[in-house]
Order: sequence, then C-alpha cells, then structure tokens
Amino acid sequence: MNPIPSTEPVFSRASLSPLVLGGGSWGTALALHLGWGGDPVVQWVRDPLLAKDIRQTRENRVYLPGVSYPSSIRIENDLEAALEGASLLVLAVPCQAVREVLEKVRALLPVPLPLIGGTKGIERKTHMLVSAIVREVYAESPESYAVLSGPSFAREVVRKLPTAVVLASPSHRLAREAQKLFSGPSFKVYTRQDVIGLEVAGAMKNVMALAAGISDGMQLGANSRAALLTRGLAEMTRLGVRLGAHPQTFSGLGGVGDLMLTATSELSRNRRVGVLLGQGNSLPEVLREVGQVAEGVPTTQSAHELAKEILVDLPITTAIYQILYEGAGLEETLQSLMARPSRSEEEDVVSGG
Repeated sequence: MNPIPSTEPVFSRASLSPLVLGGGSWGTALALHLGWGGDPVVQWVRDPLLAKDIRQTRENRVYLPGVSYPSSIRIENDLEAALEGASLLVLAVPCQAVREVLEKVRALLPVPLPLIGGTKGIERKTHMLVSAIVREVYAESPESYAVLSGPSFAREVVRKLPTAVVLASPSHRLAREAQKLFSGPSFKVYTRQDVIGLEVAGAMKNVMALAAGISDGMQLGANSRAALLTRGLAEMTRLGVRLGAHPQTFSGLGGVGDLMLTATSELSRNRRVGVLLGQGNSLPEVLREVGQVAEGVPTTQSAHELAKEILVDLPITTAIYQILYEGAGLEETLQSLMARPSRSEEEDVVSGG
C-alpha cells in the first residue's frame, strides 16, 4: 500500500467535536466521559445491532451495563455519517482492527483529523505499534497523533472514581488541547512526548498480566507474582528502549502504573485469562468463557516474533508464547524460566533477563 501524503491535520479547539471510534467497554467509557461534559460527542459502533440497542436503551448493555448515556452523545453505525462535523478522532477499537478501520476513515476524509489513540497492542504480521499503523494508512505526520494510556479500567472511569492517565504526543499543541479535553474532576491527565514508550508499555503489560494470572492460577504465591512483575517490567523496558523509547516512561503511569493495575486486579480480562490457564483450562475454553477481547493473547505472538526480528531477549514473553501457541506445559515452562542463568540486575535494560 502506498503511504498517504503528509497533510497538516485540521484542529479547531473552538469548534471541537470528538468522534469516538469503538463500541466496546473502553470506547464507551471514553464517549461517556467526554459526553458528561455537555459538549456534543459521536460514538461510532461497528455492530449495527449493538448500535441500535444503545440508541433505544441509552445504555451499552453488552459492555458497560447499568450506565446511562447523556443526551449529548449520538450513536452512529454508519461511518460516513459519524464523521460529519467531527474535528477530532478517538480510536478505541481492538488493535487487530485498527488498520481496517483507519483505512475506511481516511478514504472518507479530505484531510486527516487529529487522532487520539486509546488502543493497546502490536499488530500481527507487521509487528507494528499503533502509531506506525497510523503513519502508514492515515497520516504520515507524527503531529497528527497522540496516545492516551495508563491505569484506567472502563468500569471505574464510568463510576467517576479517581483516575490518572498519561497522554503522549510529539505535538505540544495536540497534547495540550487533548489534555484539556479529557481532564475532569475525577480524571487527571499528564503529558509526555514518548509515544513509542507509552505504546510498548501499554501493549506489553497485557502479556505480563497473562503471566501473573497464570502464576496466581497455579497458586505459586505472592513472592512469585512480585518477582514475575518486576522481571516483566524490565522486559517491557528492554523492548521499548530497543525500539527508541525513553526508559523513564516505564516507571510512570503508562508503565508500572498500568502493569500493576492489569496484572493484579480482578477486573482485568488478561489476568483472568491467565488465571484460567493456570488452573489447567485450554486457551479455546478460556477465550469462550471470557467472551471479550483479551489483547494480551495476540500481543504475545506479535511481541515474540518482533523480539526475534530485532534480537531482544524476552524470556517471560517467550514462555507465555510457548504456553499459548506451542502447547507447552505450565510446570516445564516454569522450570525453564527458573533455570535461566542468574545475572546482574543492572544489565537488564541493555542485555537480557
């Protein structure tokens, strides 16, 4: 596919009209959060039956039941109709659907709109982060894109419980305006410039949540979980630094903050998948029971393959890949991890785990 010529994105704070792309729990939470401010918001819901049900009941009974939509939010299933009048896009579709959705969006726009990415993951086959997909199929200029991440379960955001996230963009203007847009009494937004670090952390914390869940499902104890997550953070940082991220990003909200949330909370789908696997269930059985997308599963494959391409040692990711995709036994995988040679902890970011 030929890259789209770079065009300066249209952005007018005075006539701000956000369009949230995605009808899942996170897309719904972001639409509700923005809509509660009273300004008009459009939410594009891909599933026509779900879109119809939300319009009729003013509630997303599939993903966030019990939370009413304010009148400021308009639900659209037709993408062209959803884009009419929009001045800012908020991307909240599963990672593996990002390319397809953005290709359709770009084909309907005369020039790209600024895009806030709320999707976490690494694309299969290409092993691209979301920002790279955006540059390839939507807008080449990095000034068009910002990523929103951090410890933020949708169910707690819509309950208006205190939440702090981080927004990264190379564009100070976009970061500043998006920070104003998303900030609220219970939703604090910090900014930074390291898009790659925030995206790597947001993707890899789901892999580590799978690992932590497996550990808990096997009843390996609190010591094991703490060691696993500490080593997992070093692994996330090592991959990020190799891709050009700043190591400090991983000690912030989008790194250790999101890791702690996703790997330890009962609300985490990825942790739940891990727990069920650790209890001896097969992956197909687990995914059927969980029902919703657990981004850690495809991300494990993408990260494992990416690490082999760029020669980064990711032992925990490799172990989870072997369990998910090669049928490796839990006990033998654990023994293999524990048998790895001991090394200096100070070398982790540069070398391997």
